[in-house]
Amino acid sequence: MRRSAVRLALALPLLAGPAVVRAQAPTAAAAFRSEYLKQLDDTEKKLVSLAEAIPQDKYSWRPMAGVRSISEVYMHIAGADLMIPNALGLKPPMPMMRDAETKVTDKKEVVEALKTSFTHARAAAAAVKDEDMGAPVKLFGQESTKLAVLFLMAYHLHEHLGQSIAYARSVGVVPPWSAKAGM
Repeated sequence: MRRSAVRLALALPLLAGPAVVRAQAPTAAAAFRSEYLKQLDDTEKKLVSLAEAIPQDKYSWRPMAGVRSISEVYMHIAGADLMIPNALGLKPPMPMMRDAETKVTDKKEVVEALKTSFTHARAAAAAVKDEDMGAPVKLFGQESTKLAVLFLMAYHLHEHLGQSIAYARSVGVVPPWSAKAGM
């Protein structure tokens, strides 16, 4: 009797037809959001742990004149994650000082801004309904979609994660996740 119940449970989706099977599968938008949030979590852990590992006296370091310093890179990331979701209709949880990138240099404030910006980035992903991913929006004055806004946020974060890793290593800081792996 038990084997029959198991067979029946396995066969029900097939007997019910393709509509039931499709209803059980996540939509492409839901699958994208799930992966996006996993990447966002990983990127946040890396950026925040790196920002915390770099000593305050290195926050003003820059590879050369005219290039962002360590604190400026982190504040640029925070500012972007707070500003870009405006294109999705999501207002920032806090006002961002216009010149925060160059004025906010205290490590504690920088790390807090990063954390706040990641919370907002997560809220942006949650705010877009699956059926609205392709909806048109204006992004930096250009026609775009809500999906493209999320893509922009993701690749922007990864671009600056790479930059932050290079900066950290330049000032003698091994990224914490690499140090754990013995790299």
